[in-house]
Amino acid sequence: MDAAKEKPEEPRSLAQLNRMLAAAPPMVEGGTRAVPGEGPRHALLALVGEQPGDQEDREGRPFVGPAGWLLDRALQEAGVERDKSYVTNAVKHFKFIRRGKRRIHSKPTAGEVRHYRWWLERELDLVQPRLVVALGATAALALAGKPVAIGRGRGPMVLDGRPGYVTIHPSFILRMPQEDRAAAFRAFVADLKKAKGLAERAA
Repeated sequence: MDAAKEKPEEPRSLAQLNRMLAAAPPMVEGGTRAVPGEGPRHALLALVGEQPGDQEDREGRPFVGPAGWLLDRALQEAGVERDKSYVTNAVKHFKFIRRGKRRIHSKPTAGEVRHYRWWLERELDLVQPRLVVALGATAALALAGKPVAIGRGRGPMVLDGRPGYVTIHPSFILRMPQEDRAAAFRAFVADLKKAKGLAERAA
């Protein structure tokens, strides 16, 4: 069932949206709790990732695990203050499969991303960021409403009518061979600097 049909009530605030999200059942296998976005309304940048990970699911906050630590470092080097940015995910629950005591990340399907799109659209409508940064292909799919090839699409892009910028997800850097990570990190920082500049010029 489409999420928009499941949730006909239009939230009037982020707090109301997050209460609705917390009460909604997970739309992916695994997820034990919804992880809402965090940050101020009217932020210069809204950073959208794929989905919460194991640590995010446990703490109920976005980007607090290894990918979040790398994102924080990149934001700092790019001159972007995280506490003045809005950070969230396209999919609001941690999709995983259990292997013994471990919970292994499982990539959401296009259909699952589409189910969560209702939440993301309303979240961004309420936050009203200056520019939206898609971190990786899943976020770009959710924001654009169609598949986006990061290699070709990386850079400025209008995302469903919103000024946007497409780049890699920080977890992509963590999965690279060690010798390739430094260059990839520098390119990621450069993307964040460009996104910040675009947002500032749009003021």
